[in-house]
Amino acid sequence: MIETRLNTELTAIASAGLTRRRRVLESPCGRIAAVDGKNLLNFASNDYLGLAGNPEIAQAMADGAMQWGAGSGASHLVSGHLAPHEALEKEIAAFTSFPRALTFSTGYLANLAVTPTLAGRGDAVFADKLNHASLIDAMQLAKANGADVQRYAHNDMAALEKMLAASSAPTKIIVSDAVFSMDGDLAPLPLLLALAEQYDAWLVIDDAHGFGVLGAHGKGSLAHFNLPAAPRILLMGTLGKAAGVGGAFVAGSQTAIEYLLQKGRSYIFTTATPPAIACALSKSLQLIANGDALRANLMARIAQLRNGLADLPWQLLPSASAIQPLIVGANEASVALSKALWERGLWVPAIRPPTVPKDTARLRISVSAAHTAADIDQLISALKEQA
Repeated sequence: MIETRLNTELTAIASAGLTRRRRVLESPCGRIAAVDGKNLLNFASNDYLGLAGNPEIAQAMADGAMQWGAGSGASHLVSGHLAPHEALEKEIAAFTSFPRALTFSTGYLANLAVTPTLAGRGDAVFADKLNHASLIDAMQLAKANGADVQRYAHNDMAALEKMLAASSAPTKIIVSDAVFSMDGDLAPLPLLLALAEQYDAWLVIDDAHGFGVLGAHGKGSLAHFNLPAAPRILLMGTLGKAAGVGGAFVAGSQTAIEYLLQKGRSYIFTTATPPAIACALSKSLQLIANGDALRANLMARIAQLRNGLADLPWQLLPSASAIQPLIVGANEASVALSKALWERGLWVPAIRPPTVPKDTARLRISVSAAHTAADIDQLISALKEQA
């Protein structure tokens, strides 16, 4: 039968303890998640500032839908670029200090637009081995275009410099997450920018998990390191995590963004997001810019968690971000620990290969500004009971 191979592979996935399961939430995204008839403390979302359920943002979206309708009707370059889209792009550019920004329906589409568009035949791409799947897929598209793709060991600047020095490619592109989604650590952006300057390379930064959280006024990882909006940088940020809504942007120089608009296939051939989403994001940007109290609470909860988990038998990876990975090791053990927490009213997902390397299955604890000190204490106590 035509489905035989698929069933065989699904059976193998199940046997390895790697079957993924969707949970159906019966409540808005927030601190408390109603799932399977239970109310759980939510440590599973990327809603780092607690804005996904913010009533001001929801009202801005509702008002936008009433004024601009439910959908955009076409791609940006046909007839789907409405006034709220244009306004949002200008606001993002001003917020990030780049000359121009381009918005996308998802971060995945944004990443697919950048590297394959910049890298052609004979060019070279240098990417961190722990980059997000969307960046990896972008590398594969660049490779299909004829680019030489090389991956350097995680945050290993010496290895990257050797690769750059050995390359005679006319166009070089360094690609890295700013905050790594499964480890929570930061890329050494000052060193990456210095290497990009030294070897005349583009620097493509995915700031999905830093935007809104790090830096002055939540401007992101570049601001965290006090780095300029240099012309050789292309900054991708998602708008469905700390921003609480959905979509993504790429910010850069006037020339680079115009080139993406003209050549980026995942931008050109995609229907624009509903204009109401752009209206909601305009409000979200205002709340992020004025969200120092939210970020202060988030950082306090991160510190509280790290202090409380210091003596556990599992390894807590070094991370100053909202992503706090607790390495368990075996797939079955990580799933069992996640299930034990679930039964105690705590939703902390187990992350297994191939999302993370073999034998590094983990709990990915996602901290939010919406969490209280009591929430963090409850999680610490539950984990200590399982130790």
